[in-house]
Amino acid sequence: MPIPSPRHDQATRLLQQRGASITPTRVRVLQLLLSADAAMSHQALQQAASASGQGQPFDKVTLYRVLDWLVAQGLVHSVTGHDRVRRFSPMQAHTTHAHFECNDCGRLFCLHGTLPLARPEIPEGFQPERLAITVHGRCADCAASAH
Repeated sequence: MPIPSPRHDQATRLLQQRGASITPTRVRVLQLLLSADAAMSHQALQQAASASGQGQPFDKVTLYRVLDWLVAQGLVHSVTGHDRVRRFSPMQAHTTHAHFECNDCGRLFCLHGTLPLARPEIPEGFQPERLAITVHGRCADCAASAH
């Protein structure tokens, strides 16, 4: 029996804090997202699960349902890239943050820190829920390989 990794324990703890059922698929998906250096698409999660050698690959529909459930629970957020692919990453302590999307490799990163922007003027009666800002450019890996 494999020893649980710190990411496995963290994923389990986050699910327990929500009072949610701890299923192997929820734990594995959250564990993969916690271990990733960039937001992951549905396809990337399927590939990572297959490559990890830890159990069966994800069923496509089950993975979509788990991702939607994790988003609804506030454990994960999704952002859609310029290629119209949804990518997922663990929710940060704050909900409003910017992203960086690499024009070369397409990876999408959450940017930490507060947004130094003026608050947009919201018309009366509107109820904003989130602000999405994406910075486009080259990630460090692509910028280094371009020289």
